[in-house]
Amino acid sequence: MANNVINDYIPPGRHKLPPLPYPYDALEPIISSDTLRFHHDHHHKSYVDGLNKAELALVEARRQNNLTFIKYWENELAFNGSGHILHSIYWTIMAPVEFDSEPGRCTMREINKYFGSFDAFLDQLVSATIKVEASGWGILVWNPAFMHLEILTAEKHQNLTQWGTIPILVIDVWEHAYYLDYQYDREQYVKKWLHLINWCEVENRLILAMRGELPLLLADRSPE
Repeated sequence: MANNVINDYIPPGRHKLPPLPYPYDALEPIISSDTLRFHHDHHHKSYVDGLNKAELALVEARRQNNLTFIKYWENELAFNGSGHILHSIYWTIMAPVEFDSEPGRCTMREINKYFGSFDAFLDQLVSATIKVEASGWGILVWNPAFMHLEILTAEKHQNLTQWGTIPILVIDVWEHAYYLDYQYDREQYVKKWLHLINWCEVENRLILAMRGELPLLLADRSPE
């Protein structure tokens, strides 16, 4: 059962790169240590830095009452903020292959209720993720407005979403997530990636999402 996780208020420009919940080589051979290190330490960090920069720029713009570059900074806010959130979830819903978890009771109930069966859900998730145009994500979300799960895709990090949805399970299909290991073979990466899913964490995140909560660290523990 998920703990009652409540995110703390984060002042403008104070976002931090979350640590990986496992060593760099923990996801081999599906994701190499080189890919994981480069992806987390460089790409994710760039989104955190970009988010902080955008927030501080907007603080200064408000202070000076000068919104000349508002369009640029709003774009940076959406792109980097969404990238930070999705990557933070991405690290937590993966685990070493030997962890070998299975979907939890709540997850299976909601999947069967909306998608009809687990196989139908998985087929849609894989197909949608493989066919993301250019760079983006395949995302399983909880939609509190409709009270059901949904599969969405995101181009970049922020396009093609539904307002108010809470990500539960996310698959990164930007090339930097798999190119070193799979080159252009996104389909092979996605299908192998399924073996890394930490279904215990997905279950915890779904339970929290149904309460309206979205932790950036592991949902099965309170943030340190």
